[in-house]
Amino acid sequence: MRRMGTAVLVAAAMLVGTQPAWAARTKIHEAAESERYGRKFGGMIGRGALNLLTSPVDLLANVVNETKSGPPFVGTMTGLGKGVGCGILRLGSGAADLVTFWVPGFNGFPVSDQYGNCLAPREAAAVEELPAGYAQPVSAWEVPTTEPGAAQPPAEPAPKRTWKK
Repeated sequence: MRRMGTAVLVAAAMLVGTQPAWAARTKIHEAAESERYGRKFGGMIGRGALNLLTSPVDLLANVVNETKSGPPFVGTMTGLGKGVGCGILRLGSGAADLVTFWVPGFNGFPVSDQYGNCLAPREAAAVEELPAGYAQPVSAWEVPTTEPGAAQPPAEPAPKRTWKK
């Protein structure tokens, strides 16, 4: 009985104390893909550990998604096959990251951060499109001014005021 209580306490501490995989993706994966060696070093260790620990999630996610989208038996079998394949791929990627984190210039074999599809392309950073006739500002003060009420850069610095009695 005491062992069971200890196991429940350890499991609860791990659940509360660990960061969910979806919350850790951005910083860890971006750090692992960095050109700076110091940032890449830690990022690859983190991404490798994350991929090793969460590789079984691919199996569950694919089985559930494929069962929902297809006929029950066929969808389950398809999901099982995709899940095993993606789980092995994620496990291999994590192992490669942990073994080769120290190699300069090598950023591993990244797997998609989506657990439903391990081969999905990584989402590109959203680039804001400007309306026609606008150009990207070169400096912080260069602002498209064809719009009424747009901010204007200062013409010249304000003179320093001195106080007199």
